[in-house]
Amino acid sequence: MKAYRSLTEDEIFKLKSQSCLADDWSNVLVDVEFTTEYVYHTRFSGNVRLGVFNGEFVLPGGIKKHAGLRHVTLHNVTVGDNCCIENIQNYIANYTIGNDAFIENVDVILVDGVSKFGNGVEASVLNETGGREVLINDKLSAHLAYILALYRHRPELINRLKEITDFYSNKHASDVGTIGSHVRIINTGSIKNVRIGDFTHIEGTCRLLNGSINSNKKASVHVGYGVICEDFIISSGSHVDDGSMLARCFVGQACQLGHNYSASDSLFFSNCQGENGEACAIFAGPYTVTHHKSTLLIAGMFSFMNAGSGSNQSNHMYKLGPIHQGTLERGAKTTSDSYILWPARVGAFSLVMGRHVNHADTSNLPFSYLIEQKNTTYLVPGVNLRSVGTIRDAQKWPKRDKRTDENQLDYINYNLLSPYTVQKMFKGRDMLMALRQASGELSDTYSYQSAKIKNSSLKNGIRFYEIAIHKFLGNSIIKRLEGIDFRNDDEIRSRLRPDTEVGAGEWVDISGLIAPKSEVDRLITAIESGEVNRLKDINACFAEMHSKYYTYEWTWAYQKIEEFYGVKPEEMTAQDVIDIVLMWKDAVIGLDKMVYEDAKKEFSLSSMTGFGADGSRREKKQDFEQVRGDFESNPFVTAVLKHIETKSALGDELINRMKKLIDKA
Repeated sequence: MKAYRSLTEDEIFKLKSQSCLADDWSNVLVDVEFTTEYVYHTRFSGNVRLGVFNGEFVLPGGIKKHAGLRHVTLHNVTVGDNCCIENIQNYIANYTIGNDAFIENVDVILVDGVSKFGNGVEASVLNETGGREVLINDKLSAHLAYILALYRHRPELINRLKEITDFYSNKHASDVGTIGSHVRIINTGSIKNVRIGDFTHIEGTCRLLNGSINSNKKASVHVGYGVICEDFIISSGSHVDDGSMLARCFVGQACQLGHNYSASDSLFFSNCQGENGEACAIFAGPYTVTHHKSTLLIAGMFSFMNAGSGSNQSNHMYKLGPIHQGTLERGAKTTSDSYILWPARVGAFSLVMGRHVNHADTSNLPFSYLIEQKNTTYLVPGVNLRSVGTIRDAQKWPKRDKRTDENQLDYINYNLLSPYTVQKMFKGRDMLMALRQASGELSDTYSYQSAKIKNSSLKNGIRFYEIAIHKFLGNSIIKRLEGIDFRNDDEIRSRLRPDTEVGAGEWVDISGLIAPKSEVDRLITAIESGEVNRLKDINACFAEMHSKYYTYEWTWAYQKIEEFYGVKPEEMTAQDVIDIVLMWKDAVIGLDKMVYEDAKKEFSLSSMTGFGADGSRREKKQDFEQVRGDFESNPFVTAVLKHIETKSALGDELINRMKKLIDKA
């Protein structure tokens, strides 16, 4: 603990000569090596602690400023070593300030009474009128928020989670705020009841009220010009800038909100981006992105989502108020000027185009297109599996993870094909086959809930889902048998046997974390019983689910082998493995070729419109290639071709191992 001493008579005289005042000089304690040289025009009130002022700050443009106090009023403030605090228009009250902080041209910084610094604030997500409130806190993960918002059918769970959050909020409540070390606060208005972490950079901000900025050395936070935040928490590595306005919001790690973005009662989790538009009561899971002025996201749950310009939703039908909500499952996209009337649920990795008012639920038909024609929703099942855009998205998300904090709040699974999406393909395939059987194979269109499916779309949907299931199960089997020279079929069966029973049954996507529902239920039961009663313990359970994903995934795949291939895995032979791998090869290579052909469309003559503006067709092509490159050398195209080659070799290697075993027998 830092040692302080009282001021000497000479020091008090010197400070007075430098236009300093104190209500009671005996309440001003200083570091043992304190000198008065750099303290001018300062008023001290209440209990004040001062460090040494030996450092120097080099500002943009090359100007240097020495640490010290100039033109500032301090009330009940502890100032760390080598801080520079000057030109505070009103005062700083009830704060502990770390070392090497630079605070200049600020209106007021204070804590008024006991504050929880944003912890425990209720954000009314999804339902504006209430009923799904999430209590934001420093340790809030997307997964815990998902459970708190959506598992209202388990009231004991909700009560326990509120108690756990209240315990954390009250534990960290204080009548003294903190400003961490190496903080920069410049040209800023009012800061009231805000806890500010190390290495935070606040510049030109209008108003910050009741919140926490959880910055640290490895993942600093920037809050910029014109920003207004009330009842908020901003997590490490995030940037909130350029006139953004937040009220009752949680901003997760490595998020970027700017260009006058406006949000209320909303949650933004890891790597979200919001610019220009507006959000109200949304649950923005990891990688929710919206960039356009005319885009409104309201009362919806999203993740891995990209909102097109003019995307909009309605959460009331002018009857009982804004009581409706909707979900775009992971990877869903909206095109420009799309509209959805909630309630509705759109399946994973689907594309929404046009205006949809019929409350469709396509959750069991992932990778689909929802297209509006003449006020009717047409559903094209599974077609997004062959889209180059879908594959590109899946590749880019891990690369765009900007989190640098070692303590990551969200556990994100990036897999395009997982038990979560493939279980829906099983259901979707069965549903499409049942539709065809019920309405006849020669029907022009089929009705699914409030949507229409064309005959050709239905047939293709079944085919696309079967290809994807072949790919997923084949991948799982190849990975399980990788690198082992088996001597007989019994050894194959032994290796195929799962390591755990966990993973069979239904899987869920709890906002980025894909896990067996049984494990989520197990955690919920532990919370209800009081066995798990701390936020850090809940997050540790999520971490365990995430770390064991592939172990659980194999258990699920093992259960599905017999259902899809008609082969009991406990009786599987080397020849069965060869047969499955051959089907897998056809599926993988076939799907990659479809993606390859889809990519080729981006290099067609029609895509060259606007290039070579004043030239011939040849010049148009040359101009296009200078800007976009040629098709064969495009990085994505070469990656697809490499993927075909790699997967073919992987399958052939396992087939050869199985053939050797058969030859021995």
